[in-house]
Amino acid sequence: MNVLVIGLSHRTSPVELRERFAFADADIPGALEKLRATGVADEAVILSTCNRVEIYAATSQPPAAAFAELKEFLRQSAKASPGPNAEGTKAAPELSPDQIYALAEPQSLQHLFKVAAGLDSMVPGETEILGQIKDAYELARAHNHTGAKLNKAFQRAFHAAKQVRTYTNIQRGSISVASVAVELAEKIFSSLTGREVMVMGAGETSEKVARALVSRGAKNIVIAGRSLERAEILAREFGGRAAPFETWPEELKKIDIAISSTSAPQQLLDLPRLEVLMKQRRHRPLLLIDIAVPRDVAPEANFLENVYLYNIDDLQAIADGYMKQRREEIARCEKIIEEKIRPLLDVALAPGRGRELPIGDWQWEAGRNE
Repeated sequence: MNVLVIGLSHRTSPVELRERFAFADADIPGALEKLRATGVADEAVILSTCNRVEIYAATSQPPAAAFAELKEFLRQSAKASPGPNAEGTKAAPELSPDQIYALAEPQSLQHLFKVAAGLDSMVPGETEILGQIKDAYELARAHNHTGAKLNKAFQRAFHAAKQVRTYTNIQRGSISVASVAVELAEKIFSSLTGREVMVMGAGETSEKVARALVSRGAKNIVIAGRSLERAEILAREFGGRAAPFETWPEELKKIDIAISSTSAPQQLLDLPRLEVLMKQRRHRPLLLIDIAVPRDVAPEANFLENVYLYNIDDLQAIADGYMKQRREEIARCEKIIEEKIRPLLDVALAPGRGRELPIGDWQWEAGRNE
């Protein structure tokens, strides 16, 4: 049985495409059930985060046939486009070969281990992805969608990630998308001291945003979360104040910066609403950093005067700087991974980037993202 992975990430696809393929946590068990019912996967895990959507599948099918079915499953699971097609229905998005990657063993296992260790992240060494991939695995396992093959692969990947965190310095400095978002805000305003900042959402990412804000001198922080209790806990911890989520439009009239990371399935702030809010603000400059996927803020907001909108892909330039700083540590991490992954493989690890194999009208690149 072969472990395959197929997906798209910040390395291959823009946020406007990734958000159409993102799965809400509540939808994943049903999606896994549907996927396995097709017969293409004996075991499966779906990982859906702000920067990647991936399917890990253990299958007895030949890779070429399995990849074709998995790609079609992704297409059919995607969210509808903003507008209808000529027949009045919503078209499933097409994926070009450079927007999607499909890996078989041993590259699929290398990829899993690197993702778990944070080496394939926008910010190398970030720790949030390990929790996300653990949650994705546990969700699949709890609903009986994993077995001996994926259980062993994921558990070894988690152990390797722990070794990387323990024996390397890959996590020094800014190590999350949240901290990079705050760094961007500081670069734009020169200083966060005296700035009114609203954090939209009260989950783990929002907690990291609040922590990074405080570490960079922000004191006037408003946290608006769907769970007011959770928002109040964060507000107490970071010296800010909590606001009921439904009041965030009122809060937006007062603040200088909003950093959004909610799990809302639809956009919260569209162009008409923002136009009204900007008039109420008397067109004072407003910085919006939207790190949610799907996005919380309509991209057209960037065309409004005195509105400065950045999405998660816009953080890449800052993140690239950390990649350059950490090349030596990344090499040490990859050595640990190579040692930990070897017992899973029946063949020696393939060197280099692998090779491309044609599959129908698209290609399987065995070493993409490695």
